[in-house]
Amino acid sequence: MVTESIGARVVVPGSDEWPEALDDLGHAAPLALWLRGPAELAGLAARAVAVVGARACTAYGEHVAASIAAGLGDRGWTVVSGAAFGIDAAAHRGAMAVDGPTIAVLACGIDLAYPSAHDGLLARIRGSGLVVSELPPGCRPSKPRFLTRNRVIAALSRGTVVVEAALRSGAANTAGHAVGLSREVMAVPGPVTSAMSAGCHELLRTKDAHLVTDAADVLDIVGTLGVDASPPRRGEEQAHDGLDPLHLQVLEGLPVRRAVGPASVARVAGVDVPTVLRCLALLTTRGLAEQVEGGWRKVAVARAST
Repeated sequence: MVTESIGARVVVPGSDEWPEALDDLGHAAPLALWLRGPAELAGLAARAVAVVGARACTAYGEHVAASIAAGLGDRGWTVVSGAAFGIDAAAHRGAMAVDGPTIAVLACGIDLAYPSAHDGLLARIRGSGLVVSELPPGCRPSKPRFLTRNRVIAALSRGTVVVEAALRSGAANTAGHAVGLSREVMAVPGPVTSAMSAGCHELLRTKDAHLVTDAADVLDIVGTLGVDASPPRRGEEQAHDGLDPLHLQVLEGLPVRRAVGPASVARVAGVDVPTVLRCLALLTTRGLAEQVEGGWRKVAVARAST
C-alpha cells in the first residue's frame, strides 16, 4: 500500500489524532487526512497559528514572516502554512530555525513535493513536524485544490496571520475562511505603495483584522490570558521618566546653553522661586540640571530626552 510504503498514516474524524478544530468546518470538513511526520496532529493543532502570504513576496515580507514564525515557535506554538514559495516557505523555515513545530498543508498527495524545488524543505518538515493533505497519495495539484486546501489551514489554527498579499490572493482566501470559522484574522502592515501589502491593508480596513508586527502581537490576540500575554511595550527609558508635572515644568524652564538664575527659571516655568529651588535640587540629583557660575541649565542628557 502506498501510504505505508512512504511512512504515512491516515486519520479520520473521531480518531485520537483528529483535531476537533476541523469539525468546525461542518459538512466541509475533510473525510480523512494523510499525514507524514513524527508529530501528533491534534497536539500540534491545539496551539497553532497560520502564517500565510504572497508567493512573490518582498524581502520585507520574507523577513517579517520568518521572524513571526520563529517567535511563535520559540514560545512552543505551531506554525501552519502551505509550503509554497515566498511567505509560506519563510514561515516554515522560521519555525524550524528555533526547533519549533510546523505543519505544511498540501494541495496534492503527500507523496509529491510541490513545488518540486521545496523537496528539501518538505523533507525537513517531515523530519520533525507534519506534512498533511486531505488528498490521497498520487493526486496532482490544481488551482481549485489550493483554494479548498486553504480552509484546512484556517481551521487547524486559532488565527491566521497574513504577512503580504495582493487584493486577490490565496492568502486573502485563507483569511476569508478564518473569518467564516470565527477565527482571529491578523495582518502585517506594509508600505502603502506596495501592491504586495494591498491585501493586508484591505483586511485591516474592511474585515476587522488585527494589526500585528511580531509574534508578541499575535499571541496577545490568540494566546491564553495570563500564559501567553507579553509585557506592555515601552519606549526607551529616558532620564526624566517618573518626574511629576511640577518638576517637568521647571525642567522645561531651564535653558540648554547658558546658565540662568532661579528668578529667570521661575518666570519661564510659571512658578515661584522657592518652588524652582526645591525642584532644582532633585533635577540636579537626577543629572538633568547642573549649576554653573551661580546659575542653572539643562545638561546634555536632558536635551536628548526632552
